[in-house]
Amino acid sequence: MTGKRPTLMDVAEAAGVSRALVSIVMRDAPGASDATRLKVREAARTLGYRPDSRARLLRSSRTRLLGVSFSTAHAFHAEIVDAAYAGATLRGYDIALSAVAKGRPEERAVESLLDLGCEALIMISPTLGEQELAAYAARLPVVSLLRDDVGDTLDSVSSDDHAGIRIAIEHLTSLGHRRIAHVDGGETVSGPQRRAAFREEMVRHGLDARVISGGPTEEDGLRAGHELQAELPTAVVAFNDRCALGVWESFRAAGLRVPEDVSVLGYDDSQFARLSYVQLSSISQDAPLLARAAVDRAVDRLEGSTSAAHLVRTPHLVARRTTGPASA
Repeated sequence: MTGKRPTLMDVAEAAGVSRALVSIVMRDAPGASDATRLKVREAARTLGYRPDSRARLLRSSRTRLLGVSFSTAHAFHAEIVDAAYAGATLRGYDIALSAVAKGRPEERAVESLLDLGCEALIMISPTLGEQELAAYAARLPVVSLLRDDVGDTLDSVSSDDHAGIRIAIEHLTSLGHRRIAHVDGGETVSGPQRRAAFREEMVRHGLDARVISGGPTEEDGLRAGHELQAELPTAVVAFNDRCALGVWESFRAAGLRVPEDVSVLGYDDSQFARLSYVQLSSISQDAPLLARAAVDRAVDRLEGSTSAAHLVRTPHLVARRTTGPASA
């Protein structure tokens, strides 16, 4: 078999059964005994046989593929993708991925999913304008995940950014913090919303709202952390966990202790935050729940729901070791 891809006929000969019976087993269809299924699968494993998904798609009028576009710059997107696979499997669908990366714009990522025959799109934190998004929604169901200002023709599943910032401020003020700064996300998706919410919540508490220009990466947090040291707050709310880690590192390099000298609170409750040697306090958006809701929305649209819906989930606080009582 060396040099050529094993075929159904090769598996049939190795298992001593008909090609039709191998096809039944590979499709997990009724019509074969447990013993035959075991024999066929063992022969397929030994030969290294894998079904040709492209041929299957060509023969079928449906692909049952959900296309997911995501950004390689956001670690949180990877956690959503993991959960999306599980959700799609439960609904009898599969996932096709396409990354938005340096030199690969969102339009190209989406078009590659359309070329694969995806029946619906889930776009994580899309950056395209409403007009461009509406053009895709006219061709197939589109679900915007983590962004809700996408117009009426798209579905959206998002987290309540204002509620998340409110929870962050309430947590810190309950610990006695009054000098709280926000390192924002710039114009990244959710950045303006969290910045506006921070200002509003600080005013509601009768506190000055200090905002430092930041971004979604550790480098953005490092730069902002250096700026914060000129007039050190007692607590910092960062745009996301990666930014928070950069802020924390800038403080550590300056000999400051977290949380004894200054508390640091992230956003997303990503895998970075949960590392045993990090234990970053963070606002959780519940990636598995968001992903499952987006998958369900896409499948519901494909299987009968005709109108777009906008689902908003409320995040929650996960307090760990980087937030504590305000320093004197």
